[in-house]
Amino acid sequence: MTDVTAVRRLDLNRYLGRWYEICRLPLRWEDETATDITANYSLNEDGNVRVDNRCFDEDGKPSQAVGEAVPVDDAKSRLKLTFLPEYIRWIPFTKADYWVLKIDPDYHTALVGTPDRKYLWILSRQPEISEETKAEFLAEARRQGFDLTHLITPRHTGREVTDEMLERD
Repeated sequence: MTDVTAVRRLDLNRYLGRWYEICRLPLRWEDETATDITANYSLNEDGNVRVDNRCFDEDGKPSQAVGEAVPVDDAKSRLKLTFLPEYIRWIPFTKADYWVLKIDPDYHTALVGTPDRKYLWILSRQPEISEETKAEFLAEARRQGFDLTHLITPRHTGREVTDEMLERD
């Protein structure tokens, strides 16, 4: 089986911004019926990446998880990610791999996964992508040995979790 490989180089500044989750492999901490899933990446003052994931849960309530990603090398395509509270992020073995496995030249669609092949996402700058683009990115996931049997495709309804919605809860 081929090794899981990240892209040779990631322009982190171009990667920043809003992404929509197109599909993913199941995650134990993410509701399978969640909708309107987004990830917003921005730079912290220390140069690490702030990760702000938002969605509507199975009850239609807005949900948010904020984490931090740190590139592990100069290529910046392999990162370590944690969603633990800041005051305990120093604890060893609490960071997960987040590797960018494929990205189109315009940084509109990305395939992200883990080297153990447990987790995988297709992300896009738009809430929907063409079937051809999706097929191309899933083909790369298969080539790298990911089992796509249980792939989840969340719905995008046009709603977006706002700061105001989160403050009300």
